Amino acid sequence: MDSGTLVGLAALAFLVFVLIKNGVFIVSQQEAMIVERLGRYHTTLESGLNIIIPLLDKPRRIWWVQNGVFRHDDRIDLREVIIDVPEQRVITKDNAGIVIDALIYMQITDIRRAAYEVQTLPLAVQQLTQTTLRSLIGEMELDHTLSSREQINTRLKETLDDATNKWGLKVSRVEIRNITPPTDIQQAMEKQMQAERERRAQVLSAEGSKQSKILEAEGDRQSRIARSEGEKQEKINQALGDREGFIARAQGQAQAIDLVKNAFGSPEVTASYLIAIEYLKRFGEMTQKNTDKVFIPYEASGVLSSLGSIKELLGGTKKG
Repeated sequence: MDSGTLVGLAALAFLVFVLIKNGVFIVSQQEAMIVERLGRYHTTLESGLNIIIPLLDKPRRIWWVQNGVFRHDDRIDLREVIIDVPEQRVITKDNAGIVIDALIYMQITDIRRAAYEVQTLPLAVQQLTQTTLRSLIGEMELDHTLSSREQINTRLKETLDDATNKWGLKVSRVEIRNITPPTDIQQAMEKQMQAERERRAQVLSAEGSKQSKILEAEGDRQSRIARSEGEKQEKINQALGDREGFIARAQGQAQAIDLVKNAFGSPEVTASYLIAIEYLKRFGEMTQKNTDKVFIPYEASGVLSSLGSIKELLGGTKKG
């Protein structure tokens, strides 16, 4: 084989290699490629083996995020990516300067728009986020800004999602990463937090003392109630005992009167007897006192005479 033939075969092999290299593409899963024909959009290559016409068709390179880095490539990552928005200094409504940054979670939903509607897509998202943050924070006071991360995230997501829709993007989540107020404001906030903690401790201490006094007063009240209930029950029991004793004595006296009445057979004699016995009892009590003189009531002579009559009556009864 002469040298001319070898050169021809080599040239043919090189041509085939170039055609294969520029005309056959293997696209990975969750990736896509835009193909232009003679400078105009032609088609979008999806995952798998794809063949294009060299010299006529050419992949278009665009700026997008790959592994957290901006890259100018013809392979477009269709997965959700994270765009880091650099920190910036913004002014709140009450003229306090703070430093703030954020993270944007987004995904390409329309490859053609992402390639042709904006020049540098990730940089445009960053700039749009920063200007939107300045606008949102400028409408809020410092205290509100520090305590309203979720509200800022929600409003920022809604604004970015609406603005980037024409770029073929979908914003899934926005996270404010850091909000850093000035040093003097941080010191004032720390003092305020310390004062608030001390105030809460005093409130808790006062509340505990209050509850302790309430419990102590409640215990004392219940103790007094228990004592009064005990005294009440004691008096009731004593009254019941006195009543039962009085009833028992009355019943005994009634039985004694019935025996005396049965013995004399006359109610009048029975009454005289009982009265005389009571006089003698009282008379005996008076004679036991340490006194020089004893006064005997006039009615006692009649009572004593009735005792003599009763004695005779009893004697006559025994003889009969």
